Amino acid sequence: AINPHKYVTNKASKESFPLASNGKAASLLVSNMDFPGVLRVVSHLQNDIRLVTTISPNIINKIAPENYVVIIGTLGKSPIIDQLAKEGKIDANELQGKWEKFTTQIINNPIAGVQKALVIAGSDKRGTIYGIYDLSNQIGVSPWHFWADVPSRKQSELHVLPGVHTLGEPKVKYRGIFINDEAPALTGWVRQNYGKFNAKFYDTVFELILRMKGNYLWPAMWGERFYADDPQNGILADEYGIVMGTSHHEPLANAHQEW
Repeated sequence: AINPHKYVTNKASKESFPLASNGKAASLLVSNMDFPGVLRVVSHLQNDIRLVTTISPNIINKIAPENYVVIIGTLGKSPIIDQLAKEGKIDANELQGKWEKFTTQIINNPIAGVQKALVIAGSDKRGTIYGIYDLSNQIGVSPWHFWADVPSRKQSELHVLPGVHTLGEPKVKYRGIFINDEAPALTGWVRQNYGKFNAKFYDTVFELILRMKGNYLWPAMWGERFYADDPQNGILADEYGIVMGTSHHEPLANAHQEW
């Protein structure tokens, strides 16, 4: 799940892309027409870059003349990505019809007014999200930054190396977490911090799963009902692209105590 190939360095070169350099961070360009989950995770990347560099990049939704821009989007959903594919600046064959695949690469003069872009393109919603989180991991933000309090080392220079960076398609189609035997430890902690197993709690779980390149969750089910405890739970899962599964008696949408 964690990309072993390191493609972010602290040293600038003529061929590299300056994600953050000399006190400035490249803007993040994403179309408003892309998936809401992609837009949400772009804001996570913005925060991750700020966490590492203390510089918060701008998120822009329209092309603006800037020397360096990070272009993020899903093939078939983002007009900007589709245009780059149409012009042959990214290879659509690498993404078309693929399952959860992303490519991250540097493109010179991608669009008018932009000297160089780092393009993160996904074959589908989760593919794009994985590409975003892969870059976060490359700059030093652990998938476990929340759940294990893993700190991020401060860095002032972040440069992306040339090449097409990808993890390809996953070997296993559905990969995730089963929140099993959640009481009393997790349940007590959730009651204290969130009141119940609501969308604010599951937001942190969904983020962890996606940062780890997963896509699947069996929810807490001793005394909890995922869809009934908070109507936003299912909505948020769909936005992130998390596939919800069931276990034991849950195919009937019953919690353990009801059963």
